[in-house]
Parts: sequence; C-alpha cells; structure tokens
Amino acid sequence: IADILNITGEPIFDDLIVQIETHTYNPYANTTFGHSDVIRIPIQQQDLYTLPCDSFLYIEGRLTLKKKNDQMSSTLGNNCVAFMCDEIRYELNGVEIDRNRNVGITSTIKNYVSLTYDKALIALNSGWNSRSDTEEGHFNFWLPLNMLLGFCEDYKRVLVNARHELILIRALNDYNCLVGNSATEPAVELFKVQWRLPHVSLNEINKLSMLRTLESGRYLSMGFRLWDLYEYPLVTDLSNVKVYLNSDFYPYGDLNLDFGKKRYAVLFDMYARFRKAYYGIDSFETMLNVLSFIEKGSFIVIDCSRQNESVKSATVNVRIEFDCKENVPANTTAYCLIIHDRVIEYCPLSNVVRKIM
Repeated sequence: IADILNITGEPIFDDLIVQIETHTYNPYANTTFGHSDVIRIPIQQQDLYTLPCDSFLYIEGRLTLKKKNDQMSSTLGNNCVAFMCDEIRYELNGVEIDRNRNVGITSTIKNYVSLTYDKALIALNSGWNSRSDTEEGHFNFWLPLNMLLGFCEDYKRVLVNARHELILIRALNDYNCLVGNSATEPAVELFKVQWRLPHVSLNEINKLSMLRTLESGRYLSMGFRLWDLYEYPLVTDLSNVKVYLNSDFYPYGDLNLDFGKKRYAVLFDMYARFRKAYYGIDSFETMLNVLSFIEKGSFIVIDCSRQNESVKSATVNVRIEFDCKENVPANTTAYCLIIHDRVIEYCPLSNVVRKIM
C-alpha cells in the first residue's frame, strides 16, 4: 500500500544491458545429419557474455513418403525433434556439465509435467503436439534448449569468458518421431541444425565491474537440476507405488489406486502440485486436466526433495516398488525420470571447470 502513496518517486530506467543479440552457430563444416551421426556445434570465442537459458536449436528438414495413397499416411509426431536424437550434451571449456540420454522420452515426460496449457500452445513451434503442416514436405522448428536440458532451464545468468560446445547424437532411426503407417516408408532428412545463442552487451560501468570480478580469479557457482532417465519393464493396472531412498520411503501413505473404479484423484493431485514445488511459484496451473491426464499417462510424480541428513550425507540406494492388480503384459515398459541437484564451479580467468555435486 505504501507504494501507491509514493507520489515523489522517480522513474527507474534499466540500462545495465545495452543490447542482446542472438547469434547463429553451425556445426563443423564436414558434419552430416544421418542416423547415428554426431553433430558438434562449437563456440570457440571466449570474450563473450552468453545466455544459454534463452538459446534455441533451429532445425530444417523434409519428410518424404516413398509409398502413399489416400488410405495411408505418416506425419511427424509429438516432440518429434527431441526423438530425432538419442543424446544431447553440453560442454563448458571441454568439460561435460549436463547430458540428456534418450532425449525424446526424457523431455516428453519432463514437459508433460512442467508445461502449462498456454506454453504448450507456443511449443507447437518446437514440434510439441501434432500440427497440420507436419505431413509430407519441408518442416522447420525452433526448439528452446530449456525443454531439453536442466542446465538451460535452471541457470538464468550469463556465462563469461568460456568455450561452449553442444553435442547431438542422431537416433538410430526415426520411427519414434513419426506417427502413421510404416508401409508408407517415411524418411526424415535434416538439412540444417543450428544453435542460436544470445550475446549480452553491457554498459561501460557494468563491463568494468564484470572485468574486476574476472580478474579476481574467483570461482563462479552454477546450480541446476539434472534429468536422469531409467527404464523398467513394467507396469499396468497400478494400485500403489513407493520410492525408497535407503530406508526412507515416499509417499508416506499408500496410494490405494484402482483405475477400474476411477480411483486416481490422488495421482492427479500429485501431478498438479509438481510445478508449484519445482519452480517455487504460487500457481497450480497445469497443461493437462484430470481427464487428459489419465488419457496421456498417467504420470506418477513423487516429491522426494525433503530428506533427512542421513540420506543427504551418504550414498543413496534408490528403489522403486510397484503393486499391480494383474500380471504385467509382455513388452510393457515404465520410464522413471529422476531429477536431482548439480552444482558446477568455473573460473573465467583460468577456464577451469569442476563439479561440486
């Protein structure tokens, strides 16, 4: 209330940053984009202030159907760009600081629980959900790296005086990024893979202050969360699930699920609370409502972020137990995405990077 009475207050102008320009970086000249190929995009220039959290991958390509008729078709599926890669890595001064294996599954699970409805609409431009223009022909997508890497989602500051390299490994095939009839013999060709990275220009006063920090030789700390994916040959007609960290278990009580009797409200509540706890925001907005949640998943979201000291200070054995009402059919798979903390320190003066946790 005091703010509305401050009639003598002066306007505040933010001139700390003079300019933000997005620069385009390409892979090495001899790079090919075929299946299993390694795509390396380097940034060798070091005297830069870069902002990886706002960087993008720009993808151009073409979908071709070798055999087609009115009864058969194939299109690019949900999160198709991520499924075109098996792995993505981020290296700083030659040291790997973040990695995402099985990029398609990992980012699909993560974004289903973290995107909101309005952000999902924007993400159509990134290949999220199906679009009417993703049938046969040329395509292009603009994919934020914060949808693929925990480092780019969590660390919101500039990186100073460092060499960067983004490494993508193409998938063995493109079956997982396509939806439709395999008899059409669909083929995906990539023509262009670029890294679009913002450069930040400071005013003279702040540039001098930043240079003093660099010359001091101090280590700068970067905290973010890693996304690790694990695969289990499970799970159907679920009735309960527990996660054990050594002898501690989560959640405390049994879930008592029964999908046949539509007893799954507790699962949706756990899903809806994820964004509020994960991002520290006062909002329960989600991408899925309770009906689409059951149709798309369902997802089991368990918050293990509150732990006692015995778990934090010792080696942790993670065990997941599922209770099912029926025998699990063959070839059924459950994926477990574990999100955990990582802290990296780097020294802009010496270019040394070290992992703290």
